[in-house]
Amino acid sequence: MELRTYLRFNDGRCREAMNFYKECFGGELTFQTAGESPMANEIPPESHDKIMESCLKIGRFEIYGSDMFRDKATVGDNFSMRVKVDSEKELNSLFGKLALGGEIFMKPEKMSWGEIHGMVTDKYGIEWGVVTSNVN
Repeated sequence: MELRTYLRFNDGRCREAMNFYKECFGGELTFQTAGESPMANEIPPESHDKIMESCLKIGRFEIYGSDMFRDKATVGDNFSMRVKVDSEKELNSLFGKLALGGEIFMKPEKMSWGEIHGMVTDKYGIEWGVVTSNVN
């Protein structure tokens, strides 16, 4: 079984956001616009440049994104992304990248259970927890 994350963007910023995540995580990024999709003839021409689906593959982890949903997504606080990394150095690097233009609400710090954990909302409104149990 695999769990994949799908991010919905109301404002046509999917390409921008997914490129940002590629800068943060690395990986292989692909896009398909609405105009390139098999459904292009069913989509209004003014929406052909919107992202139908994008995928950022990072090892065995995948983040999907799209501008194209029937209903508007509500940016909310009902979920957050959590990334576990291999070292404190990697945590600090990734956390710093995700925080660019965003809002830090918990700087990385050692928790009572032994992990280092930090929380940030990125510039696209996505909440991220970055954690490592490999404390130097």
